[in-house]
Amino acid sequence: MKVVKIDHLGIAVKNMTQANVFWENALGLTSCGCENIDEQKVNVTIFPVGESRVECLESTSPDGPIAKYLERRGEGIQHVGFQVENIEEALTEMKQKGIVLIDEKPKIGAGGAKIAFVHPKSTGGVLVELCEK
Repeated sequence: MKVVKIDHLGIAVKNMTQANVFWENALGLTSCGCENIDEQKVNVTIFPVGESRVECLESTSPDGPIAKYLERRGEGIQHVGFQVENIEEALTEMKQKGIVLIDEKPKIGAGGAKIAFVHPKSTGGVLVELCEK
């Protein structure tokens, strides 16, 4: 498996409009717009920062994964995304190494990227997203 770079930080927010005030006004970042990922019950606003991004994640449903995260932990960093060269190969390799996966097959995420999540049980408590663009 080849990890290309840290692709993004996923930040769970209760209110996208309020969150964007900080990222836009305080840091002077410009968003690429907001995208709805219906399958994951989330709205995503992406702020490019050099070669990486900050993704603000707002739940669109009380039973969505971001809503559940916010109930347990509150707002803040929800996951770290790593870009890999071949996500299917990366998932196969991780599974062979005994890593617990949330997603054994990739799904489509923000910007059309292939994504899959690695369970925090295998990462020391950090939710890790693998993505391939």
